[in-house]
Amino acid sequence: MTPLEANRYKATFLLSGDMPTSGLETLAKLLTGLTCGSLSGYQCVLMSKLVIVESPAKAKTIEKYLGRGFVVRASVGHIRDLPKSSKDAIDMENDFAPNYVIVKGKEKIIDDLRDIAKRSSEVILATDPDREGEAIAWHLTQALGLGSSKKQAPNSKKNIDNVKRIVFHEITEHAVQHALANPRRIDEALVQAQEARRVLDRLFGYDLSGLIWKKVRYGLSAGRVQSPALRILMEREREIKAFIPEKFWIVSADLQTAKKDLFTATCVEEPKSEEEAKRISDAAKSGTWNVVSVEETEQMRGPRAPFTTSTLQQVASTRLGFSPSRTMGVAQKLYEAGHISYMRTDSTNLGAEAQANLLAVAESEFGKEYVSPRVYKTKSKTHKKRTKPCVRQTRENEISAQTRSKRNYTSLSAPARSLAR
Repeated sequence: MTPLEANRYKATFLLSGDMPTSGLETLAKLLTGLTCGSLSGYQCVLMSKLVIVESPAKAKTIEKYLGRGFVVRASVGHIRDLPKSSKDAIDMENDFAPNYVIVKGKEKIIDDLRDIAKRSSEVILATDPDREGEAIAWHLTQALGLGSSKKQAPNSKKNIDNVKRIVFHEITEHAVQHALANPRRIDEALVQAQEARRVLDRLFGYDLSGLIWKKVRYGLSAGRVQSPALRILMEREREIKAFIPEKFWIVSADLQTAKKDLFTATCVEEPKSEEEAKRISDAAKSGTWNVVSVEETEQMRGPRAPFTTSTLQQVASTRLGFSPSRTMGVAQKLYEAGHISYMRTDSTNLGAEAQANLLAVAESEFGKEYVSPRVYKTKSKTHKKRTKPCVRQTRENEISAQTRSKRNYTSLSAPARSLAR
């Protein structure tokens, strides 16, 4: 094989993502001078597509869906951040420009990612679908030398063509493949939003937290969230202290019908003085009671909206006694394993495909008369542009099997409980 033929072979390999072992050996000798013994380490990364995610667990799950021609690696969270010194972190004289540094201990990860990126035909950034994930994707382009030194607009021509950003809200094969088929540029608005939050944390949080450590207790934090929250609490506390209470009485009577049915009647008036309350009570005791009418009403109770981050934490706290940090830790592991959709969301939106799958399961398990599709509105105005999904189970086809398993467990455990008695 001549060098020209090798280059053509390489171009074909770039498009197909696959090559026979004999062809790899010949290509490696002609282009890189590698021996057959050193070729095995390069066979999986040579001119394949590099996919970068945040966590190693997520990388393992996604790698199962992509197969050959892809290499999935993890950045293990943020790779760049502001330095600990507030003086070095923000250049206040230069329009509050942040000065980023490599996170301690991430040098080897960056070197490995940069080395693989150089030998890859395409770099795909698949970090989480939120502000932090978008910021990590942008920092990866800067640290690995994939983008320009300055931030560019999402559609800027200076963005390198072989760097793509994909987003998926659940780690399933269909979601990952759909994201690969619809890549986009890095969303500069999300990057700037995360950067603004980080700068505010540094400008207000660090200095204020240090003061709280000295005056209150070490380890407490304050910043862009805690400071306004504290003000709201103090304003509410002042309103409570300024409130002038007014006394009132509630008059009720325990009554019995001719059929010996007991019920309680409450006076619709709430007297403001004890004398008025006593007058009503005496009049009730001396008078005759008659039931004038009985009204019965029906109340419809619909299912609650799908989980958001806040409602997930609330239910986990009331039913399981979980703290918010524990809840999010468990949810993170479930998401990385592909069991639930992304857990940081304030949307109750349920995708059309997920809704269709859930309706099919409900119909097969309980009957068509119990199936009714619902659409829950999200109060946040930002979701008119970005329709995030709610927190839900991703593998709808497993729900019916779980339901049957639960029924079998219930039927088997009932006799066991009676014997235990």
